[in-house]
Amino acid sequence: MPAPSRIRRTLAALLPLPLAMTLSPTPPSQAQEQAEEQAQALTQSPPPSPSPTARHRTPVVLFPAFHLTKLRVTVRDQTAFPRCPRSGTFEDWYRNDRPSAVFSQVCQDRLLTLRYDAGSSLPMRGRFSEQEGVDVRIMAYGRTASAPFYEPMYRRLEAAGYVRDKDIRVAGYDSRLTPDMGGFLRRTRKLIEDTYRENGDRPVHLVGHSNGPLYAQYLLTHSKPAWREKYIHGFTPIAGNFPGQGVLYPVLFTGLNIQDFGYPTTRRNAVSSARMYQSAPSSYMSAADPAVFGDREVVVRDASAGRAYTPRDHRRLLSDANLPAARQIAAHYVGFVKFADKESFPGVDVYAEKGSGLPTPVGARLRDLTTGQVVGKGAFITRDGDGNQEDLTNDAVQVWRAMPCHRFTLTDNPGVDHFALPSDRAVLDRLLTHLSRPRSQCP
Repeated sequence: MPAPSRIRRTLAALLPLPLAMTLSPTPPSQAQEQAEEQAQALTQSPPPSPSPTARHRTPVVLFPAFHLTKLRVTVRDQTAFPRCPRSGTFEDWYRNDRPSAVFSQVCQDRLLTLRYDAGSSLPMRGRFSEQEGVDVRIMAYGRTASAPFYEPMYRRLEAAGYVRDKDIRVAGYDSRLTPDMGGFLRRTRKLIEDTYRENGDRPVHLVGHSNGPLYAQYLLTHSKPAWREKYIHGFTPIAGNFPGQGVLYPVLFTGLNIQDFGYPTTRRNAVSSARMYQSAPSSYMSAADPAVFGDREVVVRDASAGRAYTPRDHRRLLSDANLPAARQIAAHYVGFVKFADKESFPGVDVYAEKGSGLPTPVGARLRDLTTGQVVGKGAFITRDGDGNQEDLTNDAVQVWRAMPCHRFTLTDNPGVDHFALPSDRAVLDRLLTHLSRPRSQCP
């Protein structure tokens, strides 16, 4: 998830992780300027090597970050929130250039808050539903128009001969949901298989950013080896949020607005936004997994009780906050996407990228544990990272060095912001190099 304070007016976006906030001490314009300069340079500079012919290009399917997929929300005769419009439409995505003049931010939050049936005997993924009268759809699924934040990446690939919506496609998703929900596996497998067939039976390379790699990893580990061998060329996770990030825990109390990744500035908005995140299973999937983090960082300090909570204390945190439904959801979805044990290795060549050397929010000092707190920049606890995800998150993928046959690399990009990484020239040049490499031949 993204770090709103860095990203708020940035050309890069969340983080989705998915899930950061206005926590960073660095001015948001810095990452924006960096990404814009890189985008301009990419359109002016020739590719580092001859462009491959269509016959030999490795197709790319991109998995966007948290809330970097465009969603259209249609409301028909809703009655759950009488102070909100009964019917209408609005769009939900970071840097939405068509914000609704009809639905307020509070109404959008309320209408996007999932209903959770705590007493259901259904599998966990079946206990969530939309508000009555609310329908949420991915806009322009599969097409680059569904994730405009990655325009610099598309342009760089085009400069190397790629064609949008032919050998560059986008596996978008509803960022509130986890990859076991919403038909994600079926829809994404079909997109990859179609991309394979429509590009001369060429195996497809998966590229993910921030929370996107969680969804790609879930796909890889929930597909048979024969499917991976046939359809997948490799995997490039860019700042993959595999073990989650600490700052997601405070968001359950403060909320985070999607349009600018800024924290709410009113109590009313903070309440509506925090409740939306409490209802979303992806919030817990994207939060720091104690199996990886242990007690190595403080994610919440409660001033009223003088108590500090680490990822290892997340159950107590939610109990102390009197959030029984959140505690139940967290028990299932914290650490949901497995990656660290050998049985969960992706089984493909991996070329990972990360940033480092930037102050990164990992937690917050809160007045107490009530839902809907308005916080300032000084409330956040930081450590080293890429401005959005901490070093513990970005380094966790190194466990894949133990893959017995497939390639694994993790390249550090010191000083490159989380949201500037997907448009960084060196990152994109390496991506093109890796796209041209043959796959490892593994038994």
